[in-house]
Amino acid sequence: MPRYEFRCRACGDTFEVNRPMAEAGAPAYCPQGHADTVKLLSTVSVTGRGAGVVPGSAPAAPAGGGCCGGGCGC
Repeated sequence: MPRYEFRCRACGDTFEVNRPMAEAGAPAYCPQGHADTVKLLSTVSVTGRGAGVVPGSAPAAPAGGGCCGGGCGC
């Protein structure tokens, strides 16, 4: 289940809420009970090797061209 980070405008507390993606835009109350909160933009960092990568093998060559590597068909 995705985790969303919020900050309370009343007390400045930062907290996380686990909820389904369908409820991502729903308001959240801070642990102190304040309703004036804002959802923060969180970044994700993925490191390490992906599944199926054989040590010592060369990475796959990018496919296509275009503005974004050809993945979107542009």
